[in-house]
Amino acid sequence: MARAAAQKRELGRGERVLPGLWRLRLPLPLPGVPHCNAWAIAAGSGVVLVDCGMDEPGSMAQLERAMEQVSLRVEHVRLLVCTHAHIDHWGQAAPVIERAGCELWLHPNHAHGAAPAADPQLALERRLEIGRQSGVPVDVLRRYVAQRAGAPSGVARVLEPDRALLDGVEIETDLGVWRAYETPGHAPSHVCLYQAERRLLISGDHVLGRVSLYYDYGWTPDPVAEFLGSLDVADRLDARLGLSGHGKPFVDVHGHIEGCRRLVRDRLEAVLGALRDGPVTAVQVAPVVHGEALTESNAPWILSETLCYLHHLSLGGTVRQEGELWVRAG
Repeated sequence: MARAAAQKRELGRGERVLPGLWRLRLPLPLPGVPHCNAWAIAAGSGVVLVDCGMDEPGSMAQLERAMEQVSLRVEHVRLLVCTHAHIDHWGQAAPVIERAGCELWLHPNHAHGAAPAADPQLALERRLEIGRQSGVPVDVLRRYVAQRAGAPSGVARVLEPDRALLDGVEIETDLGVWRAYETPGHAPSHVCLYQAERRLLISGDHVLGRVSLYYDYGWTPDPVAEFLGSLDVADRLDARLGLSGHGKPFVDVHGHIEGCRRLVRDRLEAVLGALRDGPVTAVQVAPVVHGEALTESNAPWILSETLCYLHHLSLGGTVRQEGELWVRAG
């Protein structure tokens, strides 16, 4: 009975947040991430859709269900804007665009999402490389390959954006103009959208209602530093309502940003603590940093984040890498 409950999937759900602004909650098959949010904003005779969920069997029906609950249809979408190129935010872009006949706006630094989606084997190889660098045993890596070989990418089709969603790009809606702010760190392509008069922040996965961190490893030199810089960008906006990629809308945006800063500091300190007694692998560091044991389902996420902390500290000269091992420098 417990297993059946754990495997029960959510259904698409739509709700009004403000007049002219709707939250579309879309189910996900990802461990520990049961849903993502898309946001529909009234714009003339239709809506601007921000994010669209991942592509999997039945995912379009879930989007349709969520939109129908707030009297919208996919054909009402006049523009699709994606906060970043992770599968749960842009994976369903192609079928939405085909149905609605609209444009896609996305940051041009989206290779971190496009390359693995175009070549799923590349995505698998990158995860294996993270495992090898982290000191994951060979037999565990082999088992992971056997489980993941042939798995779908979660992206219906890779599309180039019709417009580059760069700093300062403006999006016209009935709620006013939303301005794009580049906020890399969580992903190289990450962008937040801000509506200044109403102080509304569509924060994607940069700042969530529940403080949670993740960085794409290996696509930029220092995602941790990028993320911290992007927190400063978001904080200066002085938003009063956060509309994030997962979870409910939240107030006290500044408090959530401070929570992210504290968690980064705490995890960097935990990394240094794990290295106090001598050389260790990332596999040994990760459970100390995150306070939970590694499993085959959480390891790709946790090891990626841990490696980003280690490389951030190495760039500052605090630690150094010796093969698979990490040691304090000096």
